[in-house]
Order: sequence, then structure tokens, then C-alpha cells
Amino acid sequence: MREEITRRIRTEATHILKTHDTIRRTAQIFGYSKSTVHFDVSVRLKKLDGDLYMRTKKILDENFAEKHIRGGQATKQKYLESELER
Repeated sequence: MREEITRRIRTEATHILKTHDTIRRTAQIFGYSKSTVHFDVSVRLKKLDGDLYMRTKKILDENFAEKHIRGGQATKQKYLESELER
């Protein structure tokens, strides 16, 4: 694997570990697509560094489990804001 890609993968994984950001947020910050970040931290990272992969996967699993809660909060906020505009 090219050094540039290896460095990108490690940077994305380290960011997720430090901030507990989602794949979507990480992609926005680094300017890559969600698909690229997902492939980097779930497939390439596993081959590159198993320990870092396991630590990152734990956070991604937590984010996945909480996804429906964040979606509900966003919807609630959207409707609260639309009520205030009336």
C-alpha cells in the first residue's frame, strides 16, 4: 500500500479514537467521501494494524448503536425550530 494511503488511514483512525466522531463527520473534516473513509477504517485498517482497527471498530459500533437516537434528536430540533419561526 502506498505510504500516502497508509498515512491517511492512520490519521482517520486516530481522529475517530480521539474525538469519537462518526464516519460521516470524519469524511467532512478530511474532505473524503463517506465510502472512502468507511473502506479505510473497516477494510484497509484491519490489514494494516489489527490493534488500531479493533479500538476504532469499538467506537464505530457505539456510533452505529446510537444513530437512531441522534436522528430522533435532529428531527425534534427541526420541528422545534419550525414552530419558533411561525
